Amino acid sequence: MTDTNKDSPHPTDDIQPDVLAIDLRTAVMRTSRRLRIEASGDVLTPGQYTVLAHLRSGSQTLRQLAEREHVQAPSMTRIVNSLTEKGFASRSADPVDGRQVQVGITPAGEEVLDEARSQRTAWLAQRVAGLSEEERLTLSRAAHILQELSAR
Repeated sequence: MTDTNKDSPHPTDDIQPDVLAIDLRTAVMRTSRRLRIEASGDVLTPGQYTVLAHLRSGSQTLRQLAEREHVQAPSMTRIVNSLTEKGFASRSADPVDGRQVQVGITPAGEEVLDEARSQRTAWLAQRVAGLSEEERLTLSRAAHILQELSAR
């Protein structure tokens, strides 16, 4: 006998990994896209937000940033130029190889990144607050499982 959850398009005791993978990918992508939109506003583009988040862990070269973001060097140069013009990032010569440029986050960049993260968290918290206790528990479990999956 198949137990069907009225809110799910799939039976709960016959979940196929490939179907679940499609559902998870779609849900994660839509949520991620919405979170990016919610926090970008007029100050930061989603790409700038991501670069600042990378820089929070330490200065990096343009090449390192481009590789992490899977973009070409000219695209990363445009992002970094915009961040430096806004005062959110700074450039300095690499102490080991003077031909390289290190990009770092500034205090203003830290502040705008914190604000954007707060906006994202507030948006998501507002949606989660409208869920039942059972749904929040399910999401909590799913969040832990997703974190474990992505760490593997």
